[in-house]
Amino acid sequence: MKLPFCLLPSLLLGVLAAAASAGPPVYELEIHNHLFLPDEIRIPAATKIKLVVYNRDPTPEEFESYELNREKVIMGGRKATLFIGPLQPGIYPFFGEFNPRTAQGRVVVE
Repeated sequence: MKLPFCLLPSLLLGVLAAAASAGPPVYELEIHNHLFLPDEIRIPAATKIKLVVYNRDPTPEEFESYELNREKVIMGGRKATLFIGPLQPGIYPFFGEFNPRTAQGRVVVE
């Protein structure tokens, strides 16, 4: 079936809008009782991801990772969004700066 030339721009815009709305894959993490849950997230290599961190505690916590080059304070009862990657395969630890003994986790890139 041949499309009229005048429909091509609309079709192209629709395809581009669908691709843009797909966005990066979303992963979720919770802070509860000064722990990251889950404490390990597995993500694909060479892929940018969106990480949503929910702080279920009443006190603030900071998501920090030297290896991921990320640092974000998340107030109690709030959420924060971080973008990570694309990364090479490996293990990238993170921790909560306000509770570093308990709030620990890692991103495993496969």
